Amino acid sequence: MARLFITPREIDFIADITKEITKDVIGDVIYYYKVREDVSQVHDVYEESPEKIFDPPVEIDARVQWNPKEVRTDRFGMEGVYTTEVYVHYRDMIDRGIKLEEGDYFSYGDNFFEITSIVYDKVIFGQVEHISGYTLKAKQARKGQIFKKPLGPTEEIYSDPEAIRDTFEQQRGDASKGDKRALVDQGKVDSATHVKQQVKKDNSSSSFYGDDT
Repeated sequence: MARLFITPREIDFIADITKEITKDVIGDVIYYYKVREDVSQVHDVYEESPEKIFDPPVEIDARVQWNPKEVRTDRFGMEGVYTTEVYVHYRDMIDRGIKLEEGDYFSYGDNFFEITSIVYDKVIFGQVEHISGYTLKAKQARKGQIFKKPLGPTEEIYSDPEAIRDTFEQQRGDASKGDKRALVDQGKVDSATHVKQQVKKDNSSSSFYGDDT
């Protein structure tokens, strides 16, 4: 597509509309744990850190492809391993100053994953300087690699009050969550029209259905 027709304004619109889908419609998140290589002790022989130090977890809006568990059998018995692919918005990471790297970890549900590769999803209309997003390929972390309590919704069989997410509120450019919408900042879209809709377990107080009391 020629740059004559896809200008910076269109690029901003594409970034904003994909943020809207990810943050205001899908509402799925991962919790990202960055490994602190500067303070983690590395084994002299294996060049791995048996006890990794992590930065505090960061909540990242994402689209997650959930794959069934792969069951493998070898001479030691059976082993079930999850793998997953996660799409993360490229400009959102720039706006929030988050640098994703292979070897870092994230949690989704009650599982922890190690990022094995990070690839660009695609360029926007052939403009190589504008990337639509990252695809994170990850495998389930081996036992002992990370000792953290899973955050966010996990599974409804658990008694933890946060095991089920029964409230969802759109971000709509909420600065407290690091959400930035380019066209709003530039004054090309009225921020007053960005009314946050909310869905709660109690339908009588859900603004999404227009039946607030």
